[in-house]
Amino acid sequence: MSMEFGNLAGAIAGDGRISAEEILELRRQGWADGKMDPEEAEALFAANDACVSPTSEWCDFFVEALSSFIVQTVEPKGYVDDEMADELIARIDRDGRVGTMAELELLVRVSEIAINAPGRLKAYALKHIEDAVLHGEGPTRHGELSPKGINETECRLLRRLIFAPASDRPAAVSKSEAEMLFRIKDASLYEANAAEWEKLFVQGVANYLQGFGGKEPLRDERAAELEAFMNREGAGVGGFLGRMFTSRPDFDGAFGSLLDLSPHAPDVEDDVAEAAEVTAEESHWLTDLLEADEELDPLEKALLAFIAEDGGEVFGL
Repeated sequence: MSMEFGNLAGAIAGDGRISAEEILELRRQGWADGKMDPEEAEALFAANDACVSPTSEWCDFFVEALSSFIVQTVEPKGYVDDEMADELIARIDRDGRVGTMAELELLVRVSEIAINAPGRLKAYALKHIEDAVLHGEGPTRHGELSPKGINETECRLLRRLIFAPASDRPAAVSKSEAEMLFRIKDASLYEANAAEWEKLFVQGVANYLQGFGGKEPLRDERAAELEAFMNREGAGVGGFLGRMFTSRPDFDGAFGSLLDLSPHAPDVEDDVAEAAEVTAEESHWLTDLLEADEELDPLEKALLAFIAEDGGEVFGL
């Protein structure tokens, strides 16, 4: 960390205020090349902790700089490894909760830009987003949180997280995320909620039951092997592999073995059709949730209507 960057971050932490000029200077001093070191990252966390009235410009810089540091520092780039995940959780979770809205936005942004992340970071983000939606208040980058009901800002935050590439189920809704939507629904049922909330609840739970999320991303260790292989073979290998994928998606041999590709992988359309069928296990899961309060509420009725219209069937109802 440069002395200038450290002095400026320290001054911000000292008086609890930050100006647009100071943010610009931080960019110049510590992030001019798009990279940060651990000391600079810690200095930004300390400055954020001390900010009395953080501006949207500060939140944007904090999230942009630290999400890039978290996702792009460790090889292979694009993955959050176990050590980085533990450090992020420990730094945010000093008092058992997400202390600022900037930290909340950081959790969501990391999920959006990472290819994959450890399960405990996904679970941590899910837990704290639920808590923020139900109880949080204050400004985020894109609106205000409110402890009463589910507003449009909170709907956008939930949608960003549950459909993020590095969320619990990549680009689709997981069982844990669907159960979270049910808990939020039950807790806010009689509040004045945003019109978007019913759509998000219905589409989110239906996506878990009927959605096709594609294949899980490569683990970071496997991605590192692939990256090392391509680098070892020379600069042209990456392009060669890309052409092979495009022209011969069924190729096997040495390249297929490296990537664990099946030469007879089922057609994606078959996978999608199979995922759209509500299984007996999924039906029992949904039935248990619907019968927990003995009567169907309006959102549950909307969910069942959506599934029925889409050709699904819930056993026992």
